[in-house]
Amino acid sequence: MDVWQLTLQVIIASILIFFVSGRLIGFNVNLVKRILSVVLSVSFTTFVFWYTYLRDNPVNTEGLIENVLNVATLLWFGSMLLISMLLYLFFELFDPISLDENGAPLKGKNNFFKRLFIYWRRQKRLRHVVRIAMTNGITRTMKYVRNREDERELALALRLTLEQCGGIFVKFGQVLSTRKELFSPVFIEELEKLQSNAPQLSKEQVDAILRQNVPLPIDEVFSYFSEKPLAAASIGQVHTAVLRETNEQVVVKLLRPEVKKIMQDDLGILVEFSKWITEKSAWAESLGFKELAIGFALALKEEINFEIEARNMMQVMNMMGTSVLKVNVPRVYTQYSNENILVMEYIDGVSVASADEVFEKFNIDRHKFAETLLYNFLEQALISGIFHADPHPGNVYIDNRSGVTTILDFGAVGRLATPQQEGLKLFLVGIYQNDASVLFDGITLLVENADLAEREKIEQAISQVLLKISYVKHVPTDELIYSIFSIVREFGLHFYPSVSVALRAIVTLDGTLRVIDPTFDIFQEAKLFSNEYIKNSIKQPFKEPAVTWGKLEEEISLLIPNLRKIPRRIDQLVKKVERGKIILHHDIFSDKANANFVTQLFAQFVLLMVGITFGIISVALLAISQFIHTAYAIYLNTAAYLGLFLCAILLVRLSIQAIRNMKRF
Repeated sequence: MDVWQLTLQVIIASILIFFVSGRLIGFNVNLVKRILSVVLSVSFTTFVFWYTYLRDNPVNTEGLIENVLNVATLLWFGSMLLISMLLYLFFELFDPISLDENGAPLKGKNNFFKRLFIYWRRQKRLRHVVRIAMTNGITRTMKYVRNREDERELALALRLTLEQCGGIFVKFGQVLSTRKELFSPVFIEELEKLQSNAPQLSKEQVDAILRQNVPLPIDEVFSYFSEKPLAAASIGQVHTAVLRETNEQVVVKLLRPEVKKIMQDDLGILVEFSKWITEKSAWAESLGFKELAIGFALALKEEINFEIEARNMMQVMNMMGTSVLKVNVPRVYTQYSNENILVMEYIDGVSVASADEVFEKFNIDRHKFAETLLYNFLEQALISGIFHADPHPGNVYIDNRSGVTTILDFGAVGRLATPQQEGLKLFLVGIYQNDASVLFDGITLLVENADLAEREKIEQAISQVLLKISYVKHVPTDELIYSIFSIVREFGLHFYPSVSVALRAIVTLDGTLRVIDPTFDIFQEAKLFSNEYIKNSIKQPFKEPAVTWGKLEEEISLLIPNLRKIPRRIDQLVKKVERGKIILHHDIFSDKANANFVTQLFAQFVLLMVGITFGIISVALLAISQFIHTAYAIYLNTAAYLGLFLCAILLVRLSIQAIRNMKRF
């Protein structure tokens, strides 16, 4: 046979395989994976076909076109088709990219080979992390931990693992050390030992960041820029500067250039590591260790985008603009800021942790100062729904010139929906009043799966905790919330992520308030705030009658159309009752999403049954043909192999669809 003729026929076969396999797969098919699977399949099967058949059976010059019905040729073509689909299944299985409901990629636009390389690199790093964890005995200690007395060894193993993995893992451990409502003091003590020694950026690096991100030449924006950083952390570095245009002193926050690459490499590995630990330990599963890692990853992605931090600052500033409380937020210079650089007002002040001289200078009542800070936080969380998520003493400053409170660092903020705001109010008031019933009502608004809450049992468990703190002057807030968290986990309930952030912020804020005033009781003050807020809500309509009347008119105008329909609907309902035609009907298929899901599931089930039927019948035909010694056995074998081929096609199609469905969720 002429080589060019064979090449042409192989190309034609490849094109046919390309289109036929695409139709059989039947989904939003990735072009690169489809071409690669066809090329590999055709190359492999053609070599095998030539080596096993064509080499010893030369054909005439008309080639394979005249022998298309030849059994070997059909076997070659079928093998190409089946192997190309199997290869596509293989590529789909090991492609880590997620898909949306239409089958389109969710993560970036990297080509398949780059994603495969990234996947291989991440798996290598993950194996390294797991090896460190096993060397430190983390799986063994997690398996046998039973009570808080056994936690010391586990806490040490976890701290050593995070420390030796370095980078993002250390920062994750530092964040966990603030979760006093989740972890016992033993864990907090160990995790607080984690230190990230972030080196200072060099002058060349600072200049490069400024040149790349400042819209004008640096000398035209800043008349002065301090080479010595005010502070250096794992994410950013802070410098002082003076704006040339207004001669205002500002703070310039620079994002470290390597942070995004480290995040890209290690955040996914951290989440995979947390999943591995959760699978190995019921303790980690009940704690929500995987959810903690996912929440940390999402928060860090926001934290390294300074545009988000600037927006957070402006949102809180606008909210606080209507408040009677004197708490400041630094002004943001948006014209000079972007995702890598943040220029904001310089605050001439000191942290409340070292502000004794300032308190004495302005004769500030510490209790009143702490009350103002708490009320401001509660206004943020319980009224606006947007709140500072990390109010530790280093982020709360007192102005040296005026004695006014200023809140810094809005890289981490929380957001509470209206039901969770109401739930948090009940939660705080229930603790202060020692009322398990109120606490339960609050918890049901704060958890995702409130329908699983068993009122009597949970109230009984909460009552036991409240009895332990009765007739005691003060119980540490972190210990109290830790106990309630334990009850919630014990009954299989899960707080909304935003609620967990809020409770962590309350624990952190309590520590800050006690630095200011050691006698401050956060729960008593929260109850007073709630009472005052309710009184103001009642008085508000009388203070602004015009505004109230306008809102009332809007509500009435929306209600009137429905009110007019009520008499007619009542009359229709009475008539149906008289005739005995009242029927209660609930149809899950009335929801289009439910109907589509069930239809798709049923279709897949039918395809699966058809594929299995083909396979069973084909195997039966092959078995029967072994006992037939006539030419009829050839037809049975042909039908059997064809059935097995169709069975394989259907099962491969279903497997690809199953993998793609898993990636969507």
